[in-house]
Amino acid sequence: MTTQASLAYVEQFQSEDDHLRTARQHAETVGVVPVLPGARAALTFLAGAAGAKSIAEIGTGTGVSGLALLRGMLPDGVLTSVDLEAENQRLAREVFRDAGIPPTRFRLITGSALDVLPRLNDGGYDLVFCDGDKVEYGEYLDEALRLTRAGGFVVFDNALWHDRVADPSQRDPETVAIRELLERVRADEDLSSLLLPLGDGLLVLQKAH
Repeated sequence: MTTQASLAYVEQFQSEDDHLRTARQHAETVGVVPVLPGARAALTFLAGAAGAKSIAEIGTGTGVSGLALLRGMLPDGVLTSVDLEAENQRLAREVFRDAGIPPTRFRLITGSALDVLPRLNDGGYDLVFCDGDKVEYGEYLDEALRLTRAGGFVVFDNALWHDRVADPSQRDPETVAIRELLERVRADEDLSSLLLPLGDGLLVLQKAH
């Protein structure tokens, strides 16, 4: 059995530099919750494993996950990130700049994900990372599968949703939406999936070749 101590050890396994710490401080200031360190490390790993040149992100926040993805991508890779809050994206842009990421490597779009995603190119992305409104996760999956190339990855944060998904007594809209996403993914023979107990839960899908 994995103990809380072991889970905490996993989260602390890779240290974070000043740029990530700054992004986390910004997140606390503006009241957003970034990916936890274990999930952040997994995003960098997955971006590298995908050989990613193009990634789409739902939920810029203050740049924790974006910086993780940018660091895993190929040196000329471009991140397209969508968020409702322009101020959050301003802070993320500062973090990227201070971390030495050229502005040509990221495109920050302010708006609703379900308004922006339909305008992005079919099959144009190696990885799509979803960390927006949990109630919209099913719709994000529809868009992400359209956007992702064959063999690419789709990743959802908060797949365990503060331990609520595993508790059948929890029936709030967010928890129900995440459970429905997990059931749909598990039943889809065209997807390889992995549910990781990193951070608040990371669901990783690979689109069939």
